[in-house]
Amino acid sequence: MEKLLIVDDDLGIQKQLKWSLSDYDVVLAGDRVSAINAVRRYEPKVVTLDLGLPPDETNATEGLACLQEILTIAPHTKVIVITGNDDRSNALKAIAAGAYDFYQKPIEQEVIEVIVARALTLAKIEEENRLMRSIAGNDIGIIGNSASIERLRTMVKRIAPTSITALLLGESGTGKEVTANAVHIASDRKNKPFIAINCASIPETLLESELFGFEKGAFTGAHKTTKGKIECAEGGTLFLDEIGDMPFNLQAKLLRFLQEKKIERLGGRQEIDVDVRVVCATNQNLEEMVAQKEFREDLFYRVSEITLNIPPLRDREEDMVILAQYFLQQYAQEYKRNIKGFSEDGLSSIKAHKWPGNIRELQNKVKSSVIMTTGTQVTAFDLGFYDHEDASFALDLNLRVVREQAESLAIQKAYAIAEGNMSKTSDLLGITRPTLYSLIEKYSLVINT
Repeated sequence: MEKLLIVDDDLGIQKQLKWSLSDYDVVLAGDRVSAINAVRRYEPKVVTLDLGLPPDETNATEGLACLQEILTIAPHTKVIVITGNDDRSNALKAIAAGAYDFYQKPIEQEVIEVIVARALTLAKIEEENRLMRSIAGNDIGIIGNSASIERLRTMVKRIAPTSITALLLGESGTGKEVTANAVHIASDRKNKPFIAINCASIPETLLESELFGFEKGAFTGAHKTTKGKIECAEGGTLFLDEIGDMPFNLQAKLLRFLQEKKIERLGGRQEIDVDVRVVCATNQNLEEMVAQKEFREDLFYRVSEITLNIPPLRDREEDMVILAQYFLQQYAQEYKRNIKGFSEDGLSSIKAHKWPGNIRELQNKVKSSVIMTTGTQVTAFDLGFYDHEDASFALDLNLRVVREQAESLAIQKAYAIAEGNMSKTSDLLGITRPTLYSLIEKYSLVINT
């Protein structure tokens, strides 16, 4: 059930509202401090607020202050102000301050039910619209609406029109290549190539020829002249990922290219002019590497003309669900699965997890859950959070429950492996099709087809 916060110091009104609004998971608060704590903890979409709160129950000062504080920390919350029948002026003040609606005592169950239901519906629609805008309205590929991501997008758009060399810093999986591509898309080079190369994934002996190319006969096996990645990126953007792993003896050649915008192919004698924008990235501390003589100081200052820090996913709580929904839509469409969204425990597990693998880990979790789930909603169990405190699945020592859980999981896995073919599913499980259908009905499994 949806959370509903009722803020009122009158215990009788609290009980009446809780009884009238029994379709909601009601949270009660009797003063401003407990109300604000409840808003932070439960994040309700709708709040009913009595303006006459202690310590000044006779006027609306404390209630209006509570309204302002709620809307400051949770601006999208729908606050329904409840006032006395002769207090219309304060109700209008509350509306002017941002309240969704007001209701005058005495409370009538049918009326308050309709007002709360309308407020909740509007809150859900607005939330979905914000999600869609953050995805569909994103023109450079950086998804999210947290403050840190908004700052990153702003910086990307500011540096994109220039030729400045940017250094992207962030943990593995935070989206450094996505950010580099965003710089490319936002620039006037967007119709030219975007070439990415991971300096850590190519052996040291091959990296130079990969970057700069080689002439025919430059070494054994060089049967024809071949352009390197730098030349292939002509007019566009070259992304050097994990630049901290570039061999020290190759760094000088890279520095010359960045300074002169000229290269020489391996085994060649002719200088070649290139027009390439360079973006670099690393998850290492290059300043420490410079101090330890593992990275050239002059190259460090050349590649870090401007530095962009990409925050880890654990510091982007607002973006976790947005990214999860984005990946869910993407993979549900790709694998043709009839999946509508995440269950409550699924969303709770996403928010609670620390995501040490950042966006890459989240993407992989959602992808596997889309393949494995047999329902229309992805649960914490589907995401792999079997023992999470917020997950619905937990180890039970009752043998009957353990057996039911094991059989349900086996059916789901076999069904996924068989790609929805019921005959193959029953064969994998070693049972007949009638037995399979009987178990599906017994455990109320929802099978996607």
